[in-house]
Amino acid sequence: MLKHRGFPGRLTGTDFQFTIRRANPRGVTKLIRRERYRDRAALDRRADEAFLAALIEHFGEEPFERGNLDAGRLSWLFGREVLPAEEPFDPESYDALLRVDLARAQASFPQLFEAGDAGDWDDDEDDDAADDDWDDADAPGPRGRR
Repeated sequence: MLKHRGFPGRLTGTDFQFTIRRANPRGVTKLIRRERYRDRAALDRRADEAFLAALIEHFGEEPFERGNLDAGRLSWLFGREVLPAEEPFDPESYDALLRVDLARAQASFPQLFEAGDAGDWDDDEDDDAADDDWDDADAPGPRGRR
C-alpha cells in the first residue's frame, strides 16, 4: 500500500480522517458512491471540501494510486469529483488508479477555485521590515512570560 507522504492525515480539529495508517488486515474497504444529501452537517461538507482541496493540491488532474487514502472519505466524492482512472477498475484495491474531475469539482465546490480566498493575505513590504527586527530573545516564553 502506497503511503502518500505530505498528505494531511485529518481535518484539523476534528476526527474526520483523510488517510489510514496501515492496510486493513480483514481486507480492503470497497469504494462506493455515497449520496450527499442537502441536509448534511456543515462540518461534513467542510471535510469533503478540505479533502478534495488536498487531492487537487497533491495530484491535480493526474491519475493517482488510492494507497492509504481513507475509503470512507473517498466514497463521499467517488463517482462525482473522483473517478476511476483505469479500466477495469477494482474498488477493493489499494493499487487502484483514481483521478480528480476538475470540472465537476469546480461545479460542486466553486469556493475552492475562487481567487481571494479567506486564507490569502497581502505581503506588505512594511510588515516584512518590522518582522526583520524580531529577536528570539525578546520572544515571550510559555504563557506569555519572558
